[in-house]
Amino acid sequence: MKAHRHHKRGRSCIVLGALLLAAACVPGTDGSGAAGSQGAAATAVPDPGKAGKVTLTVWDQQTRGGANAQVERLNKEFEKKYPNVTVKRVARSFNDLKKTLKLALSGDNPPDVVQANQGYSDMVAFARAGMLTPLDSYAGLYEWNTRFPQTLLNLNRVSADGKRFGTGRLYGISQEGEYIGVYYNKKVLRKAGVEPPKTWQDLTGALPKLKNAGQLPVQFGNLDKYPAIHTFGVLQGQAAGSAEPVRETVFGRGEGFDTDATREAARTLADWAKKGYFPKGANGKGYDDAAKQFADGKGAFLITGTWQLADLRKPMGDDLGFMPPPPAAGQQPVTTGGEGLPWSITSKSDHPEVAAAYLDFLTDAHASKVMTEEGVLPVVPGEAARELDPDTAGGQMFAGWQKLNAADGLVPYLDYTTPTFYDTLSADLQGVLSGDLDPDGLAERMQKEYAKFRAQQRAENEDAK
Repeated sequence: MKAHRHHKRGRSCIVLGALLLAAACVPGTDGSGAAGSQGAAATAVPDPGKAGKVTLTVWDQQTRGGANAQVERLNKEFEKKYPNVTVKRVARSFNDLKKTLKLALSGDNPPDVVQANQGYSDMVAFARAGMLTPLDSYAGLYEWNTRFPQTLLNLNRVSADGKRFGTGRLYGISQEGEYIGVYYNKKVLRKAGVEPPKTWQDLTGALPKLKNAGQLPVQFGNLDKYPAIHTFGVLQGQAAGSAEPVRETVFGRGEGFDTDATREAARTLADWAKKGYFPKGANGKGYDDAAKQFADGKGAFLITGTWQLADLRKPMGDDLGFMPPPPAAGQQPVTTGGEGLPWSITSKSDHPEVAAAYLDFLTDAHASKVMTEEGVLPVVPGEAARELDPDTAGGQMFAGWQKLNAADGLVPYLDYTTPTFYDTLSADLQGVLSGDLDPDGLAERMQKEYAKFRAQQRAENEDAK
């Protein structure tokens, strides 16, 4: 689960904390950190209306309320604009999409458009295998290079040799901005006599008060495994005190994970489970079940992504509040976040130009308005987002996005770090929650995998010389 923006911008570097990369401000050249590789041969803006009868098969993971609603609306509008085009949509959960996409892309009849997760395990592997179409020529034709900050586009780049992400050819564009925040139930807090927290100390100090008042402090379900990665990422960012140390490690430039911040985050996660701040048996509770129970008043806080807002605000109304994880006193906010899964064109698509027009349609200024209306955070918010009531959860979400970007407070998703980090970290965090893996053990295992992958990369680079 991972965010977007529209509106034309100048060539100046726009800093988005989670997305700082070495090549952030310059398009560059093929394979060296650049946007310049011309993967597609288009030389004029495609007109889908002249493509004849087309069925465009699209696989996405926008299954939740608001995210699903905005895609459905935009698909219908695209079909109305181009009556000769039918969008055949297949929506799968994040986990299901991740499990099935590789097989689909390697088959004889893959979808035309897919959402492929950033990082080594998915986008880099697919690009290296030639399963995705480079989008650099389309980026020029549709002015994506000025619509999106280069820092955002760089997250969807893969080097020409297929060994690195964050640099090289462009393989996708993203719709949504997203970050992990703290939802709170105002009614539950009032019952316990607790004010919405303004600092991290306020939040952690509220947990025992809520438990003593008979309320579940933090609603949480980790059966799907990725929720613990998100919660751990928040705790790690708080322990580190800023986004930079962890971010640099994710991008392969930092000291690694054998750090005090990693161990402190693991201790806090284990401590919250041991003290009953999470539901009993959280490893066996589904993510969606936890969200529904929170909406029903079972839990004061829910730590998860902005993508959940639309589903929660409908049943909770004015009782729902939202904020980035409140920073420690005197510090700037920091959390996990960045952008949602990018939309990519498969290399075997029979309709790449229609697919490119579809990607442009999903990410233009009108799409930003539709997304905002459905409670989804556009990666490039437009006027509709700026006009949201600041006292509503939607207004709080947008304000938080602005604060985090201004503070350079976004840390990329930890599963970007190595090709197998998602699988190993999600399993290890289940062990931390159950008490089967201690904080030192987690830090050692994370560091071992990180160091091994970095060594492999260095060896490959030496062999290529």
